[in-house]
Amino acid sequence: MVTPVRQAARASLLPLVLIISLFFLWGVANNLNDVLITQFKKVFTLTDFQAGLVQSAFYLGYFLVAIPAGIFMRRFGYKNAVICGLTLYGVGALLFWPAASLGTYGFFLFALFVIASGLAFLETSANPFVTLLGPRETAAYRLNLAQAFNPLGSITGILIGQQFIFSGIEKSPAQLAAMSALTRSAYLAQETSAVQLPYLVIGLAVLGWALLILVTRFPLPHHADDEVLSSAGRSVLGKLLGDHRFRWALAAQFFYVGAQVGVWSYLIRYVQGTMPGTSAKEAANYLTASLVCFMAGRFAGTVLMRYIAPVRLLAAFSTLNVLLAGLAVLWTGHVGAYALVACSFFMSVMYPTIFALGVEGRGDEERKLGSAMLVMTIIGGAVLTAAMGAASDVGGIARAMSVPVVSFVVVLLFACRYGALTTGEAR
Repeated sequence: MVTPVRQAARASLLPLVLIISLFFLWGVANNLNDVLITQFKKVFTLTDFQAGLVQSAFYLGYFLVAIPAGIFMRRFGYKNAVICGLTLYGVGALLFWPAASLGTYGFFLFALFVIASGLAFLETSANPFVTLLGPRETAAYRLNLAQAFNPLGSITGILIGQQFIFSGIEKSPAQLAAMSALTRSAYLAQETSAVQLPYLVIGLAVLGWALLILVTRFPLPHHADDEVLSSAGRSVLGKLLGDHRFRWALAAQFFYVGAQVGVWSYLIRYVQGTMPGTSAKEAANYLTASLVCFMAGRFAGTVLMRYIAPVRLLAAFSTLNVLLAGLAVLWTGHVGAYALVACSFFMSVMYPTIFALGVEGRGDEERKLGSAMLVMTIIGGAVLTAAMGAASDVGGIARAMSVPVVSFVVVLLFACRYGALTTGEAR
């Protein structure tokens, strides 16, 4: 005899699989940007600052769309927000075809902005949706399972770029100058068109996934019986911004995302810049290794948190990353590259831990608005990646890694400050 509980579990299985897959899909999009920075720098002859605008356009989409995505989700529901996000993601990927045909850098940046707008919808809706698709007591397990697919998507994105976008043909400025105008134009057009087919396949796959979710029947998600905290005469926004811990969480998340995106975006550039003669295709192996370390760190961190308080683990990991990123600044070449790869292991727990600490103990309305505001801090990926590009143009790519050093210091200060505030409240 099939019990009602088992029936509910079976009814939720396919919807759960479809939603968990979203974590994989946005991992692909996020880390293909790291390949695009190197590719566009070659094709459009960009400075490091100009190439960094790839991430600026991408994360600006997160910043501007996070709050509208939250409003849309509250009005039309989780499923419709997911479908809207996938549609924007798919359309943005398809825009790469005309952008490559026209050979216009600005068009590519617009396409990336559209993709990021879709991902803002997905990140705002998918995380809470996973926790609601099934029994309340296994919500944390489902969310951890879903998050494990994100680095798998990231690794897939790098492999797609490495195998299908990077040609392995590197031309020095002198070699380009020696080419005839016709030959040089043909070479650059070929390199630009390399992005068309991968993004066409991604776009069609994402739109197909949106259609599959549209026709799938989803169970009505349960809602946790959250205690709605009194605003004591103040708006929810005012209460959040008046909370020292939440302000520190916003700052820490801003700098963490900036550090993560910056390290990954410029790792290929760092390897090539400090180890002359290394091709972009070979340098991408370091990025793949970073993402493997990131995935391993996520699983290891989950286990460690059973024995170590999350805020203490965050403090320890951020301290180690200050040292590793500092090593990359001072000791370039293989040692610095290995240090940056190792950073990824310790970065793995930072985003979810800062996020969880930021909304910890809050009522439903505060948590919804607070979550959207924490998603908005992803703009750090745009601001600090551009700052790293500017620093690289002035002092070299190794010096640019001083930006992540400062960023990890801010995360460490948040962990120390959070621990001090919590201890003070306990007293």
